[in-house]
Amino acid sequence: MPHRIGFIGLGVLGNAIAQNIAASGASLLGHDVSALARKRASADGVALATGIADMARQCDVVFTCLPNADAVRDVCAELTASGHRDQLIVELSTLSIADKEAARDTLERAGRRVLDCPVSGNRIMALDRKLTAFCSGDRGDYESVRETLLSFCRKEHFVGVYGNGTKTKLCGNILNLVHNTVAAEAMVLAIKSGLDPRQFHEVISGSGSSSAMFEVRGRLMAENDYARDGMNFSVPLKDSRIISDHAASVGMPIPLYQAALQFYHAAAAQGLAHLDAAAVCKVMERNANCERQA
Repeated sequence: MPHRIGFIGLGVLGNAIAQNIAASGASLLGHDVSALARKRASADGVALATGIADMARQCDVVFTCLPNADAVRDVCAELTASGHRDQLIVELSTLSIADKEAARDTLERAGRRVLDCPVSGNRIMALDRKLTAFCSGDRGDYESVRETLLSFCRKEHFVGVYGNGTKTKLCGNILNLVHNTVAAEAMVLAIKSGLDPRQFHEVISGSGSSSAMFEVRGRLMAENDYARDGMNFSVPLKDSRIISDHAASVGMPIPLYQAALQFYHAAAAQGLAHLDAAAVCKVMERNANCERQA
C-alpha cells in the first residue's frame, strides 16, 4: 500500500518539492504556519491538512522542510502530541548536527522513526526534479522512501548513520557557495573583456570549466535577471554560521569558503538580499565598475 505522505514547510523550496510529490500521484497533505504559503501551495495543486495534528493522524510518512531549529522543535512537539507512533519523519532542513540529534531524540522518545535527509539545490532545481538528497539513518527506512525522494530529486544517496546526511550537506554547501561566487567572477571578467555574457554562458556550459552552479545561476547572471524564485541570500548566510561552527568543531580551516562568503555579506549590505544568490554577480560588477542596468 502506498504511503500517505505529509509535508510540513511550504516555503520557497518546500512548495516546489511538495508539488512534485503530489504530481507523482502520491497521496499528499501539506501544511505551513504561513497563510500565504498555504494559499500558494493550494494554487499549485497541493492538498492541505487542517493542521499538523490532522496530518499526523492521517500520514505514515511526514517530510519536514523548515527554516530553523526553533521551527523544527515546534513541529516535533506537535507531531509527538498526536498521530500514530509508527510514523517515519524525513527531516530535509539544513540544521546543525546538535539540532538534528535533538529532533531525533524528541521524536524517537515518542515512538517515531527519523531520517536525516537534507537536499542540495534551489527552487529552480527543485521544480525541475534536479535536487540531490543525502539520506542518513536506518537503511530500511531509507529504502522505504526512495521512490518518493526520486519524485523531486535527480539523485539520492544513502550516506550512513544518522547525521551523515547533514555533514555531507554542509561540506557540499561550501562547494555550492564557492562555485556561485567564482561563476560571478568569471562572468564579470568576460563582460569586461568585451564578451557577450549570454554567449559566454552558452559556450562554457557543459565544458570541463563548468559547474552546476554556473549552468543554473550563470544563466541568471548572463541575463542580468535575479528576480527569480530561486533561493535568496538569507538561506546561505544562515547556513554559513552552521558550516563555520561545524568546521571549527573538527579543527578544519576553510579560508576559501570564508573569502567567497564575503561577497554574500556584501550583497546583503548593498540591499540585494531579497534577490536570488546569483546576484552576487552585481557585487562583482560594482567592484569592477561595470554594473549593468537591470
